[in-house]
This record gives sequence, structure tokens and C-alpha cells, in this order.
Amino acid sequence: MLRCMYSLRVQMWVVALVLLPVSPILQARSGYARAQSADSTRKSKEPLFTSKDAVVAAGFAAIAAAAIPLDRSFAAYLQGAPQTNRFFKKVAVTVEAIAEPGAFFIGGALYAAGRLSDNDRMADLGLHGTEAIVIGLAITSVIKYAAGRARPFVDNNKPHDFEFGRGFKGHEYRSFPSGHSLIGFAAAAVVTDEARRWRPESVWYVAPAMYGGAMLIAASRMYDDRHWASDVIVGAAIGIVSGRKIVRYHHTHPDNRIDRWLLGVSIANGAGPGELRLIVLPQR
Repeated sequence: MLRCMYSLRVQMWVVALVLLPVSPILQARSGYARAQSADSTRKSKEPLFTSKDAVVAAGFAAIAAAAIPLDRSFAAYLQGAPQTNRFFKKVAVTVEAIAEPGAFFIGGALYAAGRLSDNDRMADLGLHGTEAIVIGLAITSVIKYAAGRARPFVDNNKPHDFEFGRGFKGHEYRSFPSGHSLIGFAAAAVVTDEARRWRPESVWYVAPAMYGGAMLIAASRMYDDRHWASDVIVGAAIGIVSGRKIVRYHHTHPDNRIDRWLLGVSIANGAGPGELRLIVLPQR
């Protein structure tokens, strides 16, 4: 019970921390249709995936491949001296709670608050962040079950312990890639890319804050002996791609059904004699 209360308190603080770097650009704008600029109302002719994405993916793959020979060294170090540091332990517990299940609480809270306050940008942030995480987790889950990589705590001396389909046998064989890292970096990518669209000059402080937090989440999973370094790198890559593509898709296809129904709503006062009601109406 106390742990649940602690987790909830942490998540409430995180909602505030997420809003802090982007608060100057979360200006309330009434109505989803009015929030769309003249340019965004036209469907983009640019493809969702480009050659640049292939270069970025190849770069992450190269980094992950380079990290695999160092997986054992990273694990040995993090299970050594840092384990005696109480500060690191508290940070690890906190950031893991932020990632899961905190990310869904945060996304839902931002979306609900945005709808109730008629702040389109806040609702947009909550909805697209949650969507990116859900899609990213679906991708990582498929890879986890198929790759069947043993987690470090199973045997710290076997970073190459993969077996196709072994992920179905148990949680201890679902190390690759890191779902927590995916969550952190997907959220960071969404917040950063949304901020870049709203106010480009804000990226210089929004990006370090969000990606710095995501790196803490990734490090905490290695610290807790749940993932190898290469696991968190691949999880981060999937998270960044998921986040950026979700933002790109929704803002180049403003007439998509998800945004039209979940962001294109108004909250109206339908009060009759002696009653007060909230009516949610999709806008045309």
C-alpha cells in the first residue's frame, strides 16, 4: 500500500516536471480545428519514412552492435560499486515507476487535463505520447518473445544468450530490447518534436530535459540488472522512431480519424432546470 502511494506521488510530481519545460508553449487554444494552422490542414506529400530514417536506423544498429562486446563490462561495473550508493537506488526505483506504469498515467492525465481546460496542445501531447508508447511496446514485445535473450541476472557472463522463441517461456528471457527504455525515449521524442512545431526556439532546453530523463530510465534498468547495454540502446532507437513518426503522421494528416474524434471534441454546458451536464461533441 505504501509503495503504491509512493508510486502515485512520484507520478503526480512527474506530470508537473513534464509540464515545466514545455509550460511556456502550452498556451490554451480553443477547438481542435482552430488549433490547426493553414499549412497543417493540407495533407503532406512527404513520405512517412525517408532515406534519412534508414541512415538513423543503421546508426543505431551499429551502436548496438558495438555495445554487445561491452555488455558484460557494463553489467559488471553497475553491479559493483554503484550498488552500495543509496542515491542511485532511490533514483532507479523512481525513474522505473515513472516509465511503467507512470507513462500511461501521465499521458492520460495530460490528455484529460487538456480536454477539460480546452488546451489543445496539452491534449495533443498526452494522446500522441501514449499512442507512440503503445505502438512501440507492441513492436518490442514481438521482438522480446522472438529473440529470447536471457536477462543479465540469469547469468552475467552470457550476454550472447539468445534463443528464438524462448521469450514465451518466461519474463527472464525477454531482455532484448528494453521496454522501459522505449517508453522513456518515445515520450521524449514526442514532447521534443511537438515543442519544435509549436516554438522551435524551445528545443534547446526541452530536448535535454526530456532525453536526459529517458537516459536515466535506461541506466536504471541496467543498474537493476534487468537489461544489457545493447538492450537499452535498441529500445531507445525504437522509442525515438515511434515517437517521431507518430508526431509526423498526425501533423501531416490532420484529418485522421484518431485526432478527429479524440482531439476534435468540445465540452459543452448542457444545463437544464436544476441540472448540470457535460456533453462531449465531435466537431465537424
